Amino acid sequence: MSAAVGNGRDASRSTPLRVDAQRNLEHVLRAAREVFGELGYGAPMEDVARRARVGVGTVYRRFPSKDVLVRRIAEEETSRLTDQARTALGQEDEPWSALSRFLRTSVASGAGRLLPPQVLRVGVADEQDDGVGYDEARVPQQRTQPGSGELRLVPEAPGNSVEDDSGAAALLDVVGQLVERARTAGELRADVSVSDVLLVIATAAPSLPDAAQQAAASARLLDILLEGLRSRP
Repeated sequence: MSAAVGNGRDASRSTPLRVDAQRNLEHVLRAAREVFGELGYGAPMEDVARRARVGVGTVYRRFPSKDVLVRRIAEEETSRLTDQARTALGQEDEPWSALSRFLRTSVASGAGRLLPPQVLRVGVADEQDDGVGYDEARVPQQRTQPGSGELRLVPEAPGNSVEDDSGAAALLDVVGQLVERARTAGELRADVSVSDVLLVIATAAPSLPDAAQQAAASARLLDILLEGLRSRP
């Protein structure tokens, strides 16, 4: 991450704000979550400004580039997902209940539409691959069964990978614990990985214009996907 991005991000968090400036920042962040959740992180800053009902200059004063705003939203979403996973891990004794609780909570919150880009950038390498030149996939890292290849993280830019992002690493770690517990208990298919679980979150969170339809579609789709994850005798 460039120094400019890092400085912009730090400034957006640490600079004391007047009441009206703080209110504008909250409007911008709320609008960004909505716009990026509906249109993806490729949505222009102008759309965020319109949703927040502020001038685009106001957005750029707080976030010097779209990359800074995207990282802010992605970091907050990563933290929220990690908290949801830790809550499920700590409050559910049954491994399958813990995993399914995490998935239901995450999907209901719309987290799948805001999964951080750095979590979703990985490469798939076969056993003969030395780690160079593997194909890019849109799913996150986790080990797979012997003989089925390995998912390796692909840096977004030199020196900027998920391993360098403590928030993303924490998310992958705690979801990995949920997956390992359920797999060890024989309740999760042996070939299911963290990548599959995060893909379920992304898949089961469609963006539909009607909120009720969206909630119903997400719940129905998640029920189907959960059945696919469970281990059967």
